[in-house]
Amino acid sequence: MNTKAIVKGLQAYTSCDVADALLKLKVPHGGFLAGLTMWSPKRQEGQTKIIGPAYTVKYVRKSYDNEPKPAGHYIDSVPPEAVVFISAPARMINACYGGLMSKRANYQGAVGTVIDGRLRDLQEHRDLEYPVFARDIGTTAPQEVVRVSETNTPVRLNSEDQDAVIHPGDIIVGDINGVVCIPQFLAEKALDLMQSQVDADEKVAADIEKGRTVAEAMKEHRANVKQP
Repeated sequence: MNTKAIVKGLQAYTSCDVADALLKLKVPHGGFLAGLTMWSPKRQEGQTKIIGPAYTVKYVRKSYDNEPKPAGHYIDSVPPEAVVFISAPARMINACYGGLMSKRANYQGAVGTVIDGRLRDLQEHRDLEYPVFARDIGTTAPQEVVRVSETNTPVRLNSEDQDAVIHPGDIIVGDINGVVCIPQFLAEKALDLMQSQVDADEKVAADIEKGRTVAEAMKEHRANVKQP
């Protein structure tokens, strides 16, 4: 199954459904990337969902002279239908993504941006109705302290609590529940597991509404959930 077909298939599911499937495939934390929440088009509200292959961008401290220095601007190379994933150094005060970047990414056909760091120009992203997930917001542009070193290379989530790597082409799913990364080589297997879990949970919910206990309903309906 190609990436487009996987992305289309995932449209029916939430990031929680994805995480459930990835747990069965032994992906740590079900692929959840902690601390990244929706800021645009609204703050943790609505039906916004982004699904697409990761186009990764790595920022480093300006003092890191041994890191590569790419020509051109990363945003001009964003492929259509991608999720832009920005990796910034941990504990960075400056923002690393602004309104002009969303304007260009939107023109390029990207489906959204996820920032392991801060964003700025919040209203500009919202005016575009362009989806952005981030750790936090700020006012200050990045060039004072960081620069881009690489694009479309593996990047590490800058978290003291979690060790996760996002590879180019991994499928990023983001919605009101949070952001999940599906390793590209597991995407088809994960998708194959989701529907039976969703069906079972719908039956459990229906039974609960009729007064049945959670324990009884789960025992009956989750017994036949598809396994890897």
